[in-house]
Amino acid sequence: MTTNTTLFPDQNERATLNKNLDQYIDASLTTIGKGTITPRENLTNFRKTLSAMQFQAPQNLDNLLQWTLNTLETGAVQMTHKGYLGLFNPAPSYPSEAADRIVSALNPQNCVWSHAPVAVEIEAHLITQICDRIGLPKGSVGHFTSGGSEANATAFLCALTRANENYAEHGARAFRGQPRIYISKESHLAWLKIAHQNGVGRQAIRLVPTDGHGCMSATALKTIIEKDTAQGDIPVMIAATAGTTNAGMVDPLHACADIAKTSKLWYHVDAAWGGALIASARERHVLDGIERADSVTIDAHKWFASTMGTGMFFTAHPETLTKTFRVETSYMPSNDEDVDLYVNSMMWSRRFLGLRLFLSLASVGWEGYAQHVEHGINLIDYLNTQMHKHGWTIANNSRMAVTCLIPPKHIGSAEDMVKKIVASGTHWVSLTKIEGQPVLRACITNGRTQKADIDALIAQCIA
Repeated sequence: MTTNTTLFPDQNERATLNKNLDQYIDASLTTIGKGTITPRENLTNFRKTLSAMQFQAPQNLDNLLQWTLNTLETGAVQMTHKGYLGLFNPAPSYPSEAADRIVSALNPQNCVWSHAPVAVEIEAHLITQICDRIGLPKGSVGHFTSGGSEANATAFLCALTRANENYAEHGARAFRGQPRIYISKESHLAWLKIAHQNGVGRQAIRLVPTDGHGCMSATALKTIIEKDTAQGDIPVMIAATAGTTNAGMVDPLHACADIAKTSKLWYHVDAAWGGALIASARERHVLDGIERADSVTIDAHKWFASTMGTGMFFTAHPETLTKTFRVETSYMPSNDEDVDLYVNSMMWSRRFLGLRLFLSLASVGWEGYAQHVEHGINLIDYLNTQMHKHGWTIANNSRMAVTCLIPPKHIGSAEDMVKKIVASGTHWVSLTKIEGQPVLRACITNGRTQKADIDALIAQCIA
């Protein structure tokens, strides 16, 4: 029997394909940088082409590579464009791109140490270094995840497991009342899906009012916990947010930690985006109190500019993590809770995700990432200063690289301004609300965005 040389080309064929692919990718990035951000693909024609692909006859792979890149150039919002000021999706760092090429080529299986000891230990070392940078106690552990939702779900599972020793075996039935998790109304509402998934139901979520500026009210939090306890509910976890999606606001981390300690609750900090401030000595104070958390979420695929799907979970309680995910089966080569990741996390088969951040951090150091983070903050500060001069109101008071802007009445509504800017294709901003007020939201995670790109946005906003 012969090997399919398209699936498994020989060395010469592979070299040619790699060379061509590099050229195609570089050409696409150049085209994207000079083009519009918004999708412009003719989807009717695209769907006809796609529906014709019945996979009965093989097509030339080189042609398929070009076709894929060409359609993605025009068929997606372009996060690599310097005018993308949208959500937290970054232009990925080159080291993280290189990591994906390496990992895709060698495809190590990180679920057990014995299969990929070097890869597992690289990730473990990186997690330890970040735990130290966060300020978590010695002996803290963690792992890479598919994203912030998985990391937050891991925190909730740990909290439920610690709150009731029977939860692991009996689920929500182990609790004599309704388990409760407390989050800000401005937090990421993936928590609703997490509560559903974990079997305690969406009603387990308590949405705590804010202080009027986008941060969780510690006073309201304390009152709600007391009322829930009095009526027989079971408070389990407080999840503070360090960098809200809408406005980059930080909940009162010390106050939340104090309440969690007094009420004997698991204290989690969702710093999926804002956690990158640990890199900056200048801005680290914004996260003061995060070191008191039982667990923390940070996404490297946001402000650390890794490729998508590089979440991280950290906890000061390795023993709880092991209790939460313990499993043993005959077909696994080992079952070591200290090194085998399938014993300590939700995923079983595991991609070597950590190489993306490892290569980036190793190549620039914490100082290099500090420059990246501060670059975005400096540009937002500049944008705020200029927009204020032209009568715009800054609705959020954040030290993160995000601004929420309200236009003066003579300019029009935030909705109209967002539509106008997105339609231009030169920039991508989003429409959201902060404390019920519609705002134009601009966020900078792209390390290539420069002052000239912000000036071009300002010109559109004041025209």
